[in-house]
Amino acid sequence: MGIKSYNPYTPSRRNMTGSDFAEITKDTPEKSLCSSLKKNAGRNNQGKITVRHRGGGSRRKYRDVDFKRNSKDGVVATVVGIEYDPNRTANIALICYADGEKSYILAPEGLTDGMKVMNGPAAEVRVGNCLPLSEIPVGTQVHNIELYPGKGGQLVRSAGNSAQLMAKEGKYATLRLPSGEMRMVPIICRASIGVVGNGDHSLIKIGKAGRKRHMGIRPTVRGSVMNPNDHPHGGGEGRTGIGRPGPSTPWGKPALGLKTRKKKKQSNKMIVRRRDGRAIK
Repeated sequence: MGIKSYNPYTPSRRNMTGSDFAEITKDTPEKSLCSSLKKNAGRNNQGKITVRHRGGGSRRKYRDVDFKRNSKDGVVATVVGIEYDPNRTANIALICYADGEKSYILAPEGLTDGMKVMNGPAAEVRVGNCLPLSEIPVGTQVHNIELYPGKGGQLVRSAGNSAQLMAKEGKYATLRLPSGEMRMVPIICRASIGVVGNGDHSLIKIGKAGRKRHMGIRPTVRGSVMNPNDHPHGGGEGRTGIGRPGPSTPWGKPALGLKTRKKKKQSNKMIVRRRDGRAIK
């Protein structure tokens, strides 16, 4: 994938960049693997806004991506095409198994039309294949990693990311995640080989506010320009400080640096080293 720039016929176009979609080989999605996506504008089932600054945006269909990859073990599949997915940063690949069933998987770097992929313990250690961590050599880069056997990949699914298999010992494999965290995962969990594609996604410059609105993201107002009854940072004559030791949320909770992970969380024992380099106590 490459990044393309635009002629500056408006001020916003001057610094705007976008993807050239060089990896995309298939324009239209597979209808049988698409479902409608209802908009809720950040509201929960009670109608209350639980996520602010959401609403509007372009209409889109959800592509049913197979994160489990455990239903067709040992069956060879052919890559039909690489597609754009509006619901995630990574591209997706449409594959067709030997028995005719079609499925979507995350498209890793280097996966192209016509290549063969396979799931299961008997699969080769090759880009696009999915197999248990017990069958993957130490040092291999992997993505779409399961946390719990059979639940489907939950870790390392966004564009350009990969984890490295650092060690295998007993029932667990140790992985170095993109954040720098070292974590143990059951060795029978599955992972896909390779680095997630579309790695230049993080280099795209949005360029204008309207492009964010197309994504369904509404404007964010700074707390310092609000009134005191609307935000703890608000009030004062002209531009003033926030009047607190540190920044806070609209509800008065610390906004930056507050650790929210429970100290007695059961999965803490699986973390060998945190992303800041410290060991979990």
